[in-house]
Amino acid sequence: MWRRRRLRLDKQGALLVSNPKGPALSVLPGTKSEPSAIEVLQPSGWPMPKGYANGMAAEGRLVVTGGVIGWDSANRLADGFVAQVRQTLENIVAILAAGGAGPQHLVRLTWYVVDMDEYLANLKALGAIYRDVIGAHYPAMALVAVVRLVEKAARVEIEATAVVPR
Repeated sequence: MWRRRRLRLDKQGALLVSNPKGPALSVLPGTKSEPSAIEVLQPSGWPMPKGYANGMAAEGRLVVTGGVIGWDSANRLADGFVAQVRQTLENIVAILAAGGAGPQHLVRLTWYVVDMDEYLANLKALGAIYRDVIGAHYPAMALVAVVRLVEKAARVEIEATAVVPR
């Protein structure tokens, strides 16, 4: 059965969700200066996902990116898949900032990769880069393998959706 649950906050303002197989887990950092209007949706009885959320609900102003790739301000693509992911995430953070949002406001990321094996072979490095650029905030995510991207040398493209509380 699907149900929407409000999660409780710990003393540091992080959202907590109870896990039937263990203690409450912190899944979304919060701040005392900005009350969270973002909820993690975790169906009852499902195992906790690792590195993403099953769903998110939010109230506020929507900030949406287009498909973002790993090029710099001079339109030069970073060299290699992992470097392109880092630049792509940094580009997303810059777009969010231009819209008055930050990584903590992300509710969805859709990743398009041209080589699923390349993605899977780099999970450890990708996790470290993600945490370095985005932090310990894991919105709903989807990963899609595609034949190619518009920019032929691009290895990854990511679309982001954020909600800024009112």
